[in-house]
Amino acid sequence: MHLDHRCQGIEAAKAFKRAGGTHIFLVSKPSWTIGVTINQPEDYKLVFNETVEMAEAVNMIGVTAFPVLGVHPAAITKMYGRVGLDRTIELMRSGLEIAAGYVEDGLAVGMKSGRPHYEVEPALWDASNEILAFAMELARDAGCPLQLHTETATVEGISELAGMARKAGLSPGKVVKHFSPPMIPEFDRCGIWPGVLAGKGMIEEALAQGDRFMMETDYIDDLQRPGAVLGARTIPRKTLALVDEWGDEVFWKIHKENPEKVYGVEIERTTT
Repeated sequence: MHLDHRCQGIEAAKAFKRAGGTHIFLVSKPSWTIGVTINQPEDYKLVFNETVEMAEAVNMIGVTAFPVLGVHPAAITKMYGRVGLDRTIELMRSGLEIAAGYVEDGLAVGMKSGRPHYEVEPALWDASNEILAFAMELARDAGCPLQLHTETATVEGISELAGMARKAGLSPGKVVKHFSPPMIPEFDRCGIWPGVLAGKGMIEEALAQGDRFMMETDYIDDLQRPGAVLGARTIPRKTLALVDEWGDEVFWKIHKENPEKVYGVEIERTTT
């Protein structure tokens, strides 16, 4: 999920806690959504520092926040008309290098990258794949997972992404496909982890296929889209609602064991 002090911010984290939530992966927002124009690599520190500071504030209310930092792939279409494609690629690569530095300094647990989820011209698509491959190499060297924002998942697409990861020397088991549909066996075969959006019926469909997935809301904390994509309380509420039917052990697997394996973090086994 994303949190922004200009919107609900810490209040959304408090609502998450009241609903029974205890841990979140706090993903940096796209630079342009928080009023930061990237003109030089150092500008990315404004974005990342804000995420780290928000994580510290969330920790203070008794919810553990794990920062995930990176460069949103849509930046390529946001910037290239202003600074040109070559400079855009340079800035995005530099932003990813800075994000990797935060991981190496212990300020974040993972990185974020990807490629546009919408149609772009071939030159931008090729450049996006080059940037994504570079992000995979950085994640490999930093020893951290890489969360991907990409086009809608297909068998062919996730197989391609897994192949790119292997080529970069990054285990597909350290790659998370954000905003995934419930395609649990398909992800298992290619090795990538799905973050299944906790929309209506999707978690039940995923559970019917297995337990090798994580859950997400992609809560974007935007004044123009309140509650989008899903509300901050969605996952604890849905988990507690499904426990009677599915039992609690499967949710310990999804909410504790799986993220611990992927992100290398420790999640306390607590109840609320």
